[in-house]
Amino acid sequence: MSTTLIAGAIALAVGTYAIRFAGPLLRRRINVPPHVTDLLETGSVVLLTALAVTELMPSGHKVGFALPAGALVAVVLAWRRAPLIVVALTAAATTALLRVLGVA
Repeated sequence: MSTTLIAGAIALAVGTYAIRFAGPLLRRRINVPPHVTDLLETGSVVLLTALAVTELMPSGHKVGFALPAGALVAVVLAWRRAPLIVVALTAAATTALLRVLGVA
């Protein structure tokens, strides 16, 4: 069992490295039109926004105030161009603190 797990982890590591290495290597060889680059950039923003919205709207249980408040803190910090780690930790701490205080 552990041999299979180790082999899977190694395969994932090699695959991840290959994909990350292929990007800069192929970037010099493939010319992507500017409108395709713009579409990909817009698509990534839409995808991340959709992910954030689906995470903020959990289904199946009551949604309290703490999660949207933490997300609002994250949005404000990201808008102010705070480092990503600061945004994530502050939003998580805000949500946790509100839940501990019973605001939920």
